[in-house]
Amino acid sequence: MKPPTNDPRPPYRQVADAVRSDIEAGRIKPGEQLPSYRELEERFNVASMTARSAVRVLRDEGLVYTVQGRGSYVADAVGAGGELIEAKAGTGGQSATEAEPGPDSTQAAGPLTETLRAIRDQLRTLNAEVKALRREVDDLKSHQSPERSTP
Repeated sequence: MKPPTNDPRPPYRQVADAVRSDIEAGRIKPGEQLPSYRELEERFNVASMTARSAVRVLRDEGLVYTVQGRGSYVADAVGAGGELIEAKAGTGGQSATEAEPGPDSTQAAGPLTETLRAIRDQLRTLNAEVKALRREVDDLKSHQSPERSTP
């Protein structure tokens, strides 16, 4: 699916909007991995940098987070104060009152908010690593022979 040629938006924005729509519609749920850059390239017939820029837009918006070497994942909905918000389709994971912040809300982010965001991102990274390790352990267990020789 190549972005429409008559769309004035840059291709990376078009890809970001399409992936955002998938997230908001629940086709990609919180905690689930996004399609890889290569899959985005093939799906939208775009260059590698375009796919990476689209994911960067979503990451900057707080919709996704990236774990180096593992991929990008849909973030849990978190408010500006760090509180967990129940995901609601069509609002980007925010309730109607939070979907349209006041004009100065982006400028009001202080050191505490930045610290909370950094901690949240670290927790997400650790959670993704724990899940990967659990999968590896399960895989190793499934490959072990059920009959062990006893000494």
